[in-house]
Amino acid sequence: MESKSPFGKVSAEILAQLAAVVGENHVLTGDGLENYARDEMLGGKSFPPEVAVRPATSDEVSAILKIAERNMIPVTPRGSGTGLSGGAAPIYGGIVLSLERMNKILEIDRNNFTAYVEAGVTLADLLKAVAEQGLHYPIYPGESGSAIGGNVATNAGGMRAVKDGVTRNFVLGLEAVLPSGEIISTGGKYVKCSTAYDLTQLLIGTEGTMAVITRVLLKLVPPPGKTEILFIPFHSLHDAISCVPEILRQGLLPAGIEFMEQDIVRITEQYSGTTIPFREHEAFLLIIVEGANEDEIQQQMDAISPICMSNGAIDIFLPGTERAKRNLMEFREKIYYALQSYGTLDIADVVVPRSAIAEFVESIKQKGVDSGIPIITLGHAGDGNVHICLMGKDPDGTLYGKTKDLMKAICREGVALGGTISGEHGLGFAKRDYLTLAADESKVNLMKRIKKAFDPNGIMNPGKIFGED
Repeated sequence: MESKSPFGKVSAEILAQLAAVVGENHVLTGDGLENYARDEMLGGKSFPPEVAVRPATSDEVSAILKIAERNMIPVTPRGSGTGLSGGAAPIYGGIVLSLERMNKILEIDRNNFTAYVEAGVTLADLLKAVAEQGLHYPIYPGESGSAIGGNVATNAGGMRAVKDGVTRNFVLGLEAVLPSGEIISTGGKYVKCSTAYDLTQLLIGTEGTMAVITRVLLKLVPPPGKTEILFIPFHSLHDAISCVPEILRQGLLPAGIEFMEQDIVRITEQYSGTTIPFREHEAFLLIIVEGANEDEIQQQMDAISPICMSNGAIDIFLPGTERAKRNLMEFREKIYYALQSYGTLDIADVVVPRSAIAEFVESIKQKGVDSGIPIITLGHAGDGNVHICLMGKDPDGTLYGKTKDLMKAICREGVALGGTISGEHGLGFAKRDYLTLAADESKVNLMKRIKKAFDPNGIMNPGKIFGED
């Protein structure tokens, strides 16, 4: 339960003011609010807002925030609601500020390799639009329906981060609206900048706690000439993960290196009704390689294959067709939904140094055994981002305390190995209580002072990132 709210309530007068800004059809109350009460956080409680408001322009966002600031109304920015940490859950009620109508691709500049988009543009629409212009946006968090503004707000990563990095590596500038209603623009169509503070990078990953991101200037790249997938079964997860440091030491840089376990494969097969090759084995690597042509691809595969075979790989499977490649990628993308339907108590996305993945996974799985809560892992082996699934069902809440203790132990282990508690999902509401495991009091207090400088009255997405004082 949240403590008593320090915020004001949305009155009939405030509803009228909001309607004057965006039109009555875009001020939602009553039954329509359930769609804005939570995101895709596992087991997340619904927190219906008092009102959901859908602006169409940055000026309308500015006007809404001025109303909220005057009346001390909490504001929860929302993109597509695909987040996994409760970042879009309005836990203090108030206003959900949905950017779903701000979905225009404003410009694709082929000469400067940039796209300027509104925050509500979905990843699927962006990828289609830039491909039509012969360009490519390589960041793919695994959910094509996610909004670009939300990806920026959480610094989303995904399967291709080994080669290309994460969202912040492709953001050149932002437009954002401060709680005061001021509209600021940061960055630009340039690749170097030593001009004072970098506000673009400061706002990335802040989960809507300091400002509302309304427009994003993204860097684009030429599309890869060819992509190939290696699907590699192993006798053990340790063998699979042990390949990764050696692949990278050889100077090879695949677009992505994913790992998964047999239990996840079986659950996802049941959920999706599809099967994948070598399903009887204990662990798997899925390696995505890109190159300008067949020769580059072949050189990478010729180098990767013997490394894997010398570390216990059973075989190297290459999908024979584009459809077979898509089947493997779609299978990987369905894993989260399969786990959700099967019964998952909680998930984490702890990130550790790549060399520590095997040690980390073995340690936390033993912690799961000791706690009586099975743990399944998968994730981005190439960048150390381990997705941890605590399996089970808890309809009456009796496992809540044990689950919380186990998650804290998992986060503490990741930090002890030189990692941190979230690689791409963000802290939101779900993981805020673990921040102090990764950041000491001085760091946390500095973060809070930065937030206060942007948001002196604390109305922006309160209750996220920081545990309650």
